[in-house]
Amino acid sequence: MKAAIYEGNSAIRIKECTPVPPASDEVQIAVAYAGICGTDLHLYHGRMDHRIVLPHVMGHEMSGVVRSVGTDVTHVAGGDRVVVMPLISCGECPACLAGHGHICQRLKFIGIETPGAFQSYWTVPAHAVLPIPDSLSLKLGALIEPLAVACHDVRIGEIQSGEWAVVLGGGPIGTLIALVAKAYGANVIVSEINPYRIELLSKLGIEAINPQKQDIVEYVERMTGGAGCDVVFEVTSSSAGARLMTQLPRTRGRIVVVGIFNDPPPVDLHRFFWRELKMLGARVYEKEDFEEAIALASSGDLPLERLISDVYPLERLQDGFRQMESGAGVMKILLDCVGDPEEG
Repeated sequence: MKAAIYEGNSAIRIKECTPVPPASDEVQIAVAYAGICGTDLHLYHGRMDHRIVLPHVMGHEMSGVVRSVGTDVTHVAGGDRVVVMPLISCGECPACLAGHGHICQRLKFIGIETPGAFQSYWTVPAHAVLPIPDSLSLKLGALIEPLAVACHDVRIGEIQSGEWAVVLGGGPIGTLIALVAKAYGANVIVSEINPYRIELLSKLGIEAINPQKQDIVEYVERMTGGAGCDVVFEVTSSSAGARLMTQLPRTRGRIVVVGIFNDPPPVDLHRFFWRELKMLGARVYEKEDFEEAIALASSGDLPLERLISDVYPLERLQDGFRQMESGAGVMKILLDCVGDPEEG
């Protein structure tokens, strides 16, 4: 088998490796496709070296086919098509005991604290493996993990049919949030400055506004009769987004913080007081969000295939990172890790 090994300092080496046989409570998966995400790019740039052990295999967005299972595994079997919910909770901390294992106080992320999916055969804990239906292509299966993020964000935001939602940031997660919110019946506007993404959003039937060219606050107020939107999803992790997110909601509107702010940004707390706003954090996902993502993707109602910009062989992982760094003309890049049986 092959694995893409991160060796530090933005160095990637493709190496022949020996597959890891599954323990009694593990599953070995032949990885069909793995998506490159922003977290992988941060790892590649060395910004998360404190969380990994070098050399390291990245990757957590994936689809594949079960190759073998441990003796205690009963919910999947060899030949099953699966995805992985890449979380390992301790089960003992206050968050876990309260039923919130996805935000465990000692949470481990498969693909960061443990080896990830950028390899031909990936052995993972059985509890993380979820089956997908035969009707869902393995390419689209590789989008389930980020789609589950979007499902979690929209659920936290308590979106109702007919409400107005504004998504700040039209990257992969922002676009998926917009698609899920629209599927739930919301009126959706995305704030985005990248021309490629604006054009793609328009083709997906999502209204996109460039805040550098148009006053989005004025536009939202005009569209909502002066009330403001019902919910804002902040996905940019930028100080500009933090400033804008408080200006858009109606009285008692909601703000869902999706982006990760490494440095605390200035936030207009007077606006929170004045309009009695509610701000919510949304981190990764729970199993019900994965199940909802699988159902939505399998329904065919979301144009997920149009989010896939390119598919590279595993050996071209570094090219994928460079394309993402360019920032232009890219939404989601997949890696073909072992060969797709649906295309072979």
